Amino acid sequence: MFIGLVRHGETDWNAAGILQGQTDIPLNERGLKQAAALAERLSTEKKIWDTVLSSDLARARKTAEIIADRLQVPLLAPDTRLRERYFGEVEGTTEPQRVEKWGADWRSLKLGAESDAEMRARGMSLISELARAEEASNILIVSHGSFIAHLLQAMCSTLQDQRLGNLSYSILSLNEEKWEPVLHNCTQHLDTVKQ
Repeated sequence: MFIGLVRHGETDWNAAGILQGQTDIPLNERGLKQAAALAERLSTEKKIWDTVLSSDLARARKTAEIIADRLQVPLLAPDTRLRERYFGEVEGTTEPQRVEKWGADWRSLKLGAESDAEMRARGMSLISELARAEEASNILIVSHGSFIAHLLQAMCSTLQDQRLGNLSYSILSLNEEKWEPVLHNCTQHLDTVKQ
């Protein structure tokens, strides 16, 4: 069984450095082009993916729709467990705004954000469910940067923790109940998308 993890395409908030969290922001024009670039790449590679699954937030859902349509595979109903971390009071702010309001150490404050443990637990509950399915299939998941970074660490602790850019693409393979990396944080498909 393979699980693919794709971060959604760019939004205006991504471009402006605004923390989105679970605020529902759509893809911008560049984000749509990024999604199309990955869809094109996947359509030219050996077919791996049986289905596509995404978060219910618009930026992930639209990215997933573009990919599923190009690959001509089913797009499953969205799953809220794939949402980005809820960042509480800091959603909708830039780094300078956060530093001005709460100080440079704002990450250590209790500002209503979902914990790492809570986010990993909801992600791993879905992964375990997918792996236990009677008919295991290869599923391409479209989700969000912080969520995917933590999920990758939970699934495969040997992976280096890296910042995941928009349309980052990773693949993990399940071998004897252990997830192993096949591809990590690849963005070569974005070489065709103008900055």
